[in-house]
Amino acid sequence: MPQVELRLPAEGAYVSVLRTTTAALAARLDFTLEDIEDLRMAVSEAAAICLECAAEAADLDVVFDLGEDTIGVTVTTTRDVEAEIDEESFAWQVLTTLAREVTATPDGDQLRISLVAGATPLGAAR
Repeated sequence: MPQVELRLPAEGAYVSVLRTTTAALAARLDFTLEDIEDLRMAVSEAAAICLECAAEAADLDVVFDLGEDTIGVTVTTTRDVEAEIDEESFAWQVLTTLAREVTATPDGDQLRISLVAGATPLGAAR
């Protein structure tokens, strides 16, 4: 399975680069326009959660695992150890609604959010 890695400063101004990369990779896998937009929004929300928890001068490390009709995305950052994910937040609710699978793993000073999204099969109704 091909993998694409991207490292960005953990600043909101760079999320648009992440969204554009996400859309381009999904288009390469023939995701529908609706699937691409759902994935872009899910990745944006994962990044937003990481940004809220990120330590000063941290990076966002993003890994895309490209499947035949799925994309796995893992967003990792160095977090402020006191920061915790609010699973009642709007961002978390959107993320878990748009992705097939979502996991959040705080581990020491690292926070990793992983999600899997898939393409709608051609001819399938949503």
